[in-house]
Amino acid sequence: MLQTRRCAVNRAIASAETVGCSSERLARIKPVMQSYVDRRGFAGVSTMLARRGQVIHCEQVGWQDRESQIPLSADTIFRIYSMTKPIVCTALMTLYEEGRFQLFEPVAKFLPAFAKLRVFSGTALEDDPVRPITIRDVLTHTSGLTYSFLADSPVSDLYLQARLLADAGRTLEALIGELARLPLAYQPGTRWHYSMGIDVAAHLVEVISGRPLQQFLHERLFAPLGMADTGFSVPPEKRHRIATMYGLPDIATSSFSRIFEAWMEGANERIDVETTYPATNTHSFARGGHGLFSTAWDYMRFAQMLLNRGELDGVRILGPKIVELMHMNHVPLALLPYSVFPGIVAAGYGFGLGSRVLLNVAESALPGSVGEYGWSGAAKTYYWVDPKEELIGIVMTQYMLAADLPDKDFQVLAYQALVD
Repeated sequence: MLQTRRCAVNRAIASAETVGCSSERLARIKPVMQSYVDRRGFAGVSTMLARRGQVIHCEQVGWQDRESQIPLSADTIFRIYSMTKPIVCTALMTLYEEGRFQLFEPVAKFLPAFAKLRVFSGTALEDDPVRPITIRDVLTHTSGLTYSFLADSPVSDLYLQARLLADAGRTLEALIGELARLPLAYQPGTRWHYSMGIDVAAHLVEVISGRPLQQFLHERLFAPLGMADTGFSVPPEKRHRIATMYGLPDIATSSFSRIFEAWMEGANERIDVETTYPATNTHSFARGGHGLFSTAWDYMRFAQMLLNRGELDGVRILGPKIVELMHMNHVPLALLPYSVFPGIVAAGYGFGLGSRVLLNVAESALPGSVGEYGWSGAAKTYYWVDPKEELIGIVMTQYMLAADLPDKDFQVLAYQALVD
C-alpha cells in the first residue's frame, strides 16, 4: 500500500522508498536550500520532486515576504518569467497537431508584417534576410530576434528604447506589431540567440486559433490540467499569496550594462515589478516569453503531463509523438553550444521546441539522462523532466538574475537520492 503524508496545501506526498528513492538522502536538500536564505541573500526557496508519477518531496525554506516575515508556503504564487515559454509552446503545438500549420512555414504566412523584416548589419545598414523566419525558428531561438537586456547587438538597444518588455499595457498584438517594425539582430538560422521569438509564437496562437492567448491557455491547458493558480493575472482574493521580488534591477527596464553593474555591486534589493509584470492587469497583459503566475504544484501538473507523453489524469493535451518531437534537438550542431547570457554556456545541451534538451550528460557537468529537458526563469525559477528516470524537479524563488545556483544544487541533490 502506498504510504503518504500531507503537504501544506493538503496534497499527497508519497514515501520516497516506494518509488526507488531514499528519504534519508532527500533530507539533504533542506539544509542546502536553507543556506541560500541564511548566507546567500535569497528570501525563500521552494523545491518539489516527483518520480514515477508521485510527488515525493515538497519543502519550503525562508520567506514569501522577508520584511513582513510571511513564510514561503507550498501555495505561494510566483512570477515564473521564462518558464512561461514551455507552456506557450505547448499551446501552439496543440494547433500544430490539428494540422493548422507546419513548422517549416514562414511566420509571415500568418503575421504579414514579418514579410518586411530587415537585418541589422555591422555597418548600421539594414540587409534583406537570406530566407524568411519560420515557425520553428521562433520556437528554437534561431530567428535572428533578440532581447533588450542582451548586449551583443545594437538591436537590443532598439528593443529597450521601444519598451518591448517594459510596457505591460500593450496588447500582445500591438507588441508583436512593434517588434516586426525593428530589424533582426542576425540572419535567420545562422545562430542560436535568446529572443522574443516565443512572444511571436504566442501571437501565432491567437491568430491561428482566433482566440485571445489567455482564453486559449485556460481552455486548452489550465482548466483541463487543474492548474487553478496559473494565469497572466492573480485574482484579488489570491494576491496575498504572491511572493515578493528581490535581487537585481527589473530585467524588463534594464540594459545588460546596468544589470552587470548592479551584479558587481552585489545588489539585492526588494524590487517592485508590478508595472512591467502586473498581477492586476486582467485585460491586455499576455505574453509568450514571460508573464505567467503559477505555483510549484500547478507547474508540476504541467510537467507531469509532458512526462506522461501528453496526458494527465485521463485528459490528453498532446499526442505522444508530438511531445516527443517537441523535446528532440532542433538546432544544428554547428550552432551549439548556445549561450543565454554572455559567458554562460549551456554545454551538453541542444534545444527543442521551447525547452533545452540534454544531449551529453558529461558535458553538462550535472547528473541526468540524455533526453532530459526543461527551462528556467529570470527570477531563478527552474524545472526539468527526465523521462528515463521518470523524474521531475521544480525550484521556485523570486531573486532576479541571481548569480548563485540553488537550481543546480537541487538537481544534484535530487539525483543523489535515487537508489535504483
